[in-house]
Amino acid sequence: MSDRRIMDNLSTLCYLEQDGKYLMLHRTVKKNDVNKDKWIGVGGHFEEGESPEECVIREVKEETGYTLTSYRYRGIITFVSGAGVTEYMSLFTADGFEGEPAACDEGELEWVPIEKVRELNIWEGDKIFFRLLEENVPFFSLKLVYDKKGGLAEAFLDGKALEGGHGV
Repeated sequence: MSDRRIMDNLSTLCYLEQDGKYLMLHRTVKKNDVNKDKWIGVGGHFEEGESPEECVIREVKEETGYTLTSYRYRGIITFVSGAGVTEYMSLFTADGFEGEPAACDEGELEWVPIEKVRELNIWEGDKIFFRLLEENVPFFSLKLVYDKKGGLAEAFLDGKALEGGHGV
């Protein structure tokens, strides 16, 4: 961990892809973790002065041991929590990386077939961006608004409300 200031409302999330599988992180370690028991990609908060690309490269290395060699910036996700906290997350996918895998101190890493990811305990809004990734939608802006119980209340794609509230 560096001495640089952490930017609490700016983060990255990356799905490493290999052989039709995504590297998923089962968040089981931290107490008081908003993602406790959820399956998510790897990533984390920006340090002051970092670009999204610098942040995702650093975070993937810290959490997996891998150095990204080929990645793509896929979209920006605006998360609005029921607690009134807003986070802006830069979403990446990566199909090239090198190095030796390392244990993650935030949970267990597991390669999961892409078609099985939606069956995991993931956030409801994640299903929307997985669909957008699957459809190879060019760069997108997705806003996900959650209620106080953690349920998805509203979703907006490129500024427009999704059909049926969230169109999952």
